[in-house]
Amino acid sequence: MNKKIAVIGGGTGLSALLNGFKNFPVDITAIITVSDDGSSTGKLRNEFNIPAVGDIRKVISNLSEINDEIKELIEYRFKTSSDLDGHALGNLILVAMLNITGNLKDSIAALAKLFDVRHTVLPLSEDYLTLMGETLDGDIIVGEENITRANQKYKRIFYKDEPHVLPEVIQSIMDADLVIMSMGSLYTSLLPNIVCKEIQQAVNDTDAKIMYVCNAMTQPGETDDFTVSDHLKVLTQYLGDNSVDVVVASNSDIDKETIEKYRRKEEKDPVVVDKEEVEKMGVELIVDDILMLEQEQGSIRHNSLKLGSIIFSYLMRN
Repeated sequence: MNKKIAVIGGGTGLSALLNGFKNFPVDITAIITVSDDGSSTGKLRNEFNIPAVGDIRKVISNLSEINDEIKELIEYRFKTSSDLDGHALGNLILVAMLNITGNLKDSIAALAKLFDVRHTVLPLSEDYLTLMGETLDGDIIVGEENITRANQKYKRIFYKDEPHVLPEVIQSIMDADLVIMSMGSLYTSLLPNIVCKEIQQAVNDTDAKIMYVCNAMTQPGETDDFTVSDHLKVLTQYLGDNSVDVVVASNSDIDKETIEKYRRKEEKDPVVVDKEEVEKMGVELIVDDILMLEQEQGSIRHNSLKLGSIIFSYLMRN
């Protein structure tokens, strides 16, 4: 019987992790944040009063076993002067399916079957959620997109109203052999899941090991100068001490030219691995060369397949 994995997150980070892990002999449940209020997702969210569907589309696309042409179709964004401008076709299909089935969970299941996804994809909640952030200065920022754009450091992240987490989400965490908190935006992809009291309780009650895959680069304003242990400290603020068993981080040798480009254009730096501080927290540290440079875009990305191998190796020895 395959081991059961619950992966928590959102955005491109979660999709990249799943893309490299989906073909290992495991049963994955992807738990996805639904509070994004920007771009195509934000427009559809406001028009139909529904949870955000964009991150769900990305995950379905990355878990799909269909050919690349169909995946490109799901990800296709309209470029026009009409109201369709900027909308991803996969988002529109998800909204249409939601209107047919009456709920997001069933619409995801139908679309997953259509696009040959053999793993389970779950939204965190069926609620229309508004993410809030309190800055270190005490200002309250409303909305996920605004939290990202504000370029601020945050004291805490919370919801305007406490979400009703799907029971299946909690059950998947309780049944898991390994719970993975994915790399991605710490404050707007990962925390929107773990600020929920029900998720916190499940993570602390499950018998599963808890793994965090740390970001490779800092995020302007939010995580400037953050080390690996700084990321962990933010997680333990919500989950409590000794909640994370193991963290995966990168020791890839990135050339100076690429680092300077990131600093100049995106104000990002590589996340420093502070081994001693991580160990003081009682967290096992797995460090490896897990980054790659996409030549066309000159972007630093996780090597999804290598990351998947590291996760699977950890799972097998535990």
